[in-house]
Amino acid sequence: MIAPANIFADIPASQADEHVTRLWSQAAMRVERIVSHGHASPPGFWFDQSSAEWVLVLQGAALVLFEGADKPVMLKPGDYLFIPPRARHRVEWTDPHQATVWLAIHHGP
Repeated sequence: MIAPANIFADIPASQADEHVTRLWSQAAMRVERIVSHGHASPPGFWFDQSSAEWVLVLQGAALVLFEGADKPVMLKPGDYLFIPPRARHRVEWTDPHQATVWLAIHHGP
């Protein structure tokens, strides 16, 4: 049966790691909800993904830094960002006072 769901349902409480829920996937595409509670990438860690990623902040806020950039990109509710494959980046900060809810769409290998 086809039934609606809500992206804000069952937001987990703060945990040691971000909480990732796969909402849908097919072939080379997947859609995830990511919930951050003041999380940031570990020191020295850079994401270096083989797939493209489009992210949208639905709630909260985040700072994303791209390798070689002078300053991070601030994302607030409604802001989205396309991250090309192999674009090294890291999450510098997410709001420690509320859950940051991301919608992420990954496309590629």
